[in-house]
Order: sequence, then C-alpha cells, then structure tokens
Amino acid sequence: MSNRYSILKLQGKVQHYDWGGYTFLPELLGIKNEEKRPFAEYWLGVHPTASAYVAIQNGWKPLQQLIDEEPDAALTPALRQKFGNIPYLLKVMDVREMLSIQVHPSKENAIAGFERENQLGIPLNAPHRNYKDQNHKPEAMLAISEFWLLHGFKQKEQLQQILEEVIEFQILLPLFRKEGLQSLYRFIMEMEQQSINDLLLPLVKREIRQKQEGLLNKNHPGWWVAKHFNDQHPSGDIDRGIFSIYFFNIVCLQPGEAIFQGAGLPHAYLEGQNIELMSNSDNVLRAGLTKKHIDVQELLANTDFTPIVPNILKGQSRRDGEQVFHFPISDFSLTHVLLNSDTSFEDKAISPEIWVVIEGGVIINQQLVVKKGEAFIVFPGQSYQFLSSGKTSLYKAFVAIPDAYSQDEEN
Repeated sequence: MSNRYSILKLQGKVQHYDWGGYTFLPELLGIKNEEKRPFAEYWLGVHPTASAYVAIQNGWKPLQQLIDEEPDAALTPALRQKFGNIPYLLKVMDVREMLSIQVHPSKENAIAGFERENQLGIPLNAPHRNYKDQNHKPEAMLAISEFWLLHGFKQKEQLQQILEEVIEFQILLPLFRKEGLQSLYRFIMEMEQQSINDLLLPLVKREIRQKQEGLLNKNHPGWWVAKHFNDQHPSGDIDRGIFSIYFFNIVCLQPGEAIFQGAGLPHAYLEGQNIELMSNSDNVLRAGLTKKHIDVQELLANTDFTPIVPNILKGQSRRDGEQVFHFPISDFSLTHVLLNSDTSFEDKAISPEIWVVIEGGVIINQQLVVKKGEAFIVFPGQSYQFLSSGKTSLYKAFVAIPDAYSQDEEN
C-alpha cells in the first residue's frame, strides 16, 4: 500500500459557536485563547464546510482531496459504492451553554425536503432553508465529563404529573388528556408569542428565585430554565423552547457512557464535554432555545412523539482497555481505547478510521508519535500497533462492516 493511504496525522477545524467553552478545547489543542473566544466544537471529517487536513511530505492537504485522488484506496470499493465518501463526522465538543432544541430528518425526508427547497429556489446558505443536503443526521455521543442533555419525550404518566404540578401548565391538562402529546406540542409551538410570554413569565421568575435559594438541582427542569436566563429575570419575549425543558427527559451521562439519537428524536445538549459522532450532514430542524429559523410545520412533520425511556449505552468490551459502541445504523461506530504504562494495542483497519487523542500519547508502528489533542487517520487495510508510556485515552470513528451491510437498516 502507498504511504499516501497508510497512517497520516489529521488537523481538524475549530468552530467558535457562542455556546462553547473557553478552556477545554484550547487546552486540549494547545491553543492560547487570550481573546477568550468560545471554542465549541473540533471537527474531524470531510464535511464540505470544514474538511480536515492530512499531513503530507511538504505540508498539509485537504483530506477530501486525498480521497478524491484514489477513492477506492481511501474508502474501499464497497464503502465507496454505498456512501460515496467517509459517511461520518467526528467532533470533540465543549458545551458551556444550552444548544437549540432540535430534530433531524430521516434520509427519505431529507431527500424530499432538499428537492422541494431546490425547486423553490431557496439558496443553500439562506437562513430560512431547512435542508442543506440529502442525508440524514443520526447522532451518537460519548461523555468525556459528566454530561447533561434533553433526550426525547417523557413517559405519559411523567408528563401528566408535570402538567398537574406546574401551576402555569395546568391549563394545558384538558388538551393533553383529550388529544394527547402531539396535539399538546403542536399547540404550544403554534401559540401566539404574547400568550407564551403571559404563561411562562411567572414560571421563569419563580424558577430563577428557587435556584438562587438553592432549592433546585440539575435534575429539575427549573434549574436549566434559570441557567438559560443567567439567573436574571427575562426582558422581552420568552423562548417557547422552555416548554420542552419540562416535557423532555433530562439525562445525565457519566464519563464512558453513550447515547444515540436517531431521526425524529427531539433533543438538546445542556452542559459538559463529549465525543460526538454523526452522519455527514447539516440538516437541523429547530424547536426553540435559539435565534435561528424555526419552521414549525416542518418540525412537527419530522418529530417522533413516542415517549421513551433513555437508553444509556455502556459499550462492549472487545479486549482489555477497549470499549466498542455500535448503533442502529451502518454509517458509523465508535471505540474508546484506554492504555496504561507500557501497554500496547494492535488492530487492522477495515474502513477509514479517524482517531483523536484526548489524554497521553502513543507511538504508532514505532514510527509516528501522536500526543494529546492530535488526530490521525488510518486507511483501510493498514495494520497498526500503539505503544504507550503512560495513561492514554483515544477515540476512534469507523464503519463497522463495510463489506456486509444488511438490507433492513434505516434508509
């Protein structure tokens, strides 16, 4: 195999979204942040807006360019035929402030929505465009720190209890009892803004006061409501996304725990650091806690209103120090490798593998040194051995079975 498609260092792209933290990613990547810019995400993949770069003899080259030069060598013929490219995007995230409440479409709906908006002549970069591509965007995340998120609708009994206990929500009980969750959610998403303000302002003020008095913890929706407003009474319109904080499951993941979020599942990240792995797409339908475009009808058409019990994943131990996480799609899998002093790790890539080192460092095949904050790609067919002289934590994104895809997976 050519050295061009063996093991190469990668350089990703930092995204400076407002909700990002100020220290975790700069310290990981060895970047000074004297301007105190928010470092939200570090992207590693071939997304067209931020392709990673690979180290070559004379500098750096876009990973996408290297793939385009010899796609069969970079991807394998089977993976190229099924996906056309690396089908996943790997991110390291630092969530300081809550992200928008969102839903992602199925692949079928993404194709239809993309075609529809093209026919309407909506530019791809238009702020009111819903579909930026024809792909679905299932997501998985693995906690690095304690990580909090909203994940799917509560069970019917839990939601009814919330509607009964929160004084401002009691007016919604008859609708919920008669017509169910979907009608309730449609009602609040279509409610006039003044009615939202009138209903939620007393609730928001009460939750802020209770948080300041130490009466709430992070398992209570009110804690996150107060945080959203920075413990200050709101001025102006109140975001209708506040309802979702009460209606969705609040989940706390411990380091090493993962969760999967498929098409239609409403969710929002609240706080913490994680490794996120998603299909290579930018299709997002928002429901609140954002200043960005909200298309209520498109959101409702793509939302799964089935109440769920969150499924927290622990992974499968393949060998000592290795936890593998498989998900109900063929686009990606995730591995966490934890090495100690003088331990080694050996394997062979069956698909393009993108790795990132979060702690420590390794020597690869007694040639390439990769340290904390650095990333690399292993191309298909390449064997490798890691040697570590201390505690080292690495994460790998890959496609699990590129030559044996089943026919009944999600479209």
